[in-house]
Amino acid sequence: MNIKINRIDDQTWSVEDQGVRFFLLTGTEKGLLIDSGMTTKNARQIAESLTDLPLQLVNTHADIDHIAGNDTFDTAFMNPAEYVNYFQRGAVHPTPTPVWDGDVIDLGNRPLRVITQPGHTPGSIALLDINRRVLFSADSIQNGEIFLFGPMRDLIGYRQSLDKVWAHRSEYDLIYPSHADLPLKPDIIPELMAGMDQILAGEASYQSGDKFGVPIKIYDMGTAVFLCDQAALL
Repeated sequence: MNIKINRIDDQTWSVEDQGVRFFLLTGTEKGLLIDSGMTTKNARQIAESLTDLPLQLVNTHADIDHIAGNDTFDTAFMNPAEYVNYFQRGAVHPTPTPVWDGDVIDLGNRPLRVITQPGHTPGSIALLDINRRVLFSADSIQNGEIFLFGPMRDLIGYRQSLDKVWAHRSEYDLIYPSHADLPLKPDIIPELMAGMDQILAGEASYQSGDKFGVPIKIYDMGTAVFLCDQAALL
């Protein structure tokens, strides 16, 4: 297992897990894992090596590369719109605890506001680290490959979610995604919007390809690469 732990600041760590990234955040009272990795069944053990605080877990969404270490927790915060994805993955433990748009998870002088951003998956969320002015954006805002193919992906919903998170622009200075480069500046969001507008209007060029044996359209928009269903937007 090729795992790399990076200390971002005195209360924030990222764990790199074969192209997927999850985070440990601490406050004065609690620690929080944002996702639990792709191969890291010992995500909790990694977190406990970095903090003595009681640990909680939040899943930004339930794709398999974000829930590997879930089983060692009693519960995971998750938006209820994501339950269908979570249970279709065969997950039975831990039982999710619902978080809704606008909810705040407070770690002790470190409040994190939930921002729902459906599209990549039905219940995808971002977390706004209010005091530090950082947006943990999961998969939806990044400069790598953004998966928008397969069951439960929604291109129009994704585009609307970009509008929503951009409406909070005055509240964050940096973006910490779960894939590709970290950190990002917020000006990536209008670039993603423009790319999606071209795709939805049928004006973007693409290459045909496949991912995990699934035929897809590959839209390389420069800022990011959108991977969409072959049948989408014919």
